[in-house]
Amino acid sequence: MKSTLQNRQFRLIARPSGLPKRSDFDLVTTAIVAPGPGEVLVRVRYLSLDPAMRGWMNEGKSYIPPVGLGEVMRAGGVGSVVESNDPAVAVGATVVGLTGVQEYATVKAAEVTRVDPALAPLPRYLGALGMPGMTAYFGLLDICQPKEGETVVVSGAAGAVGALVGQIAKIKGCRVVGIAGGAEKCRYVTDELGFDAAIDYKGEDVRETLKRHAPKGVDVYFDNVGGEILDVVLSLLARRARVAICGAISQYNNLEGVEGPKNYLSLLVNSARMEGFVVFNYATRYGEGVRAMAAWLAEGRIKAREDVVDGLETFPETLLKLFKGENFGKLVLRVAGE
Repeated sequence: MKSTLQNRQFRLIARPSGLPKRSDFDLVTTAIVAPGPGEVLVRVRYLSLDPAMRGWMNEGKSYIPPVGLGEVMRAGGVGSVVESNDPAVAVGATVVGLTGVQEYATVKAAEVTRVDPALAPLPRYLGALGMPGMTAYFGLLDICQPKEGETVVVSGAAGAVGALVGQIAKIKGCRVVGIAGGAEKCRYVTDELGFDAAIDYKGEDVRETLKRHAPKGVDVYFDNVGGEILDVVLSLLARRARVAICGAISQYNNLEGVEGPKNYLSLLVNSARMEGFVVFNYATRYGEGVRAMAAWLAEGRIKAREDVVDGLETFPETLLKLFKGENFGKLVLRVAGE
């Protein structure tokens, strides 16, 4: 690798208060770190931007250590191996892994996964064939265990995870109701993705509309947003309902602290269950999930959509699209051309 090659990277330099802003990060240019034994150097092509990144910026105990101040901002990425110090991963291989928000990443070869760019567009390995796909697959099928004929409700229905959850539920023979923001997103989940109904939380009374779409109650709720919508759905649970807590994007930038569920007694009244989960819990089973998702994509039973934005330098502003509801599908940042 030429010593003159430089690497641009975003480092976290302040803990955000509310929404992250550009001043919470520092865009620096630094020398590329040559791979040591068992490591590879990856030229990052695309980065995955996810709501979980907001939690990683906070100090405190979580399912994964926070990003340290002065460290490269954590992110999943897909790219090409340009230098290898491990015989198991050859130069030229396309890999996915935690690359961080940068142009070049030096990572352990054992911590990246080879993918075939001929089988799917690279951004798809950060979406339906990546963490969002695995989150939807295991969160719905393992945590919620939907049964044919049941009513499944999913919030964030036009997002990277929610769109896949609803489609998997349809494959399993369920009636699916999506909750999304705006008429365009609602049309997308019904007309394009095949949901049975969609509720525009920005323009409709969610509780009254959901009562019409789920007259016998909600059997499964896959929650991506938390807050008021979680409380509304809890009030309409069917007996022995299952609720999966995947995320709470409405709360991640709350300056007053997280607003917890007020209607949790509905769980008691309906002998229902609410369970939180993290996709990393299923790491040993990712192969199973990828095979299933790839087959459904190939058969046309699942559709995937990526919202690709150009330019590493746009990272702080592009990340905010998630929290403003501006992204349509899986939000991906293009770092370098293919």
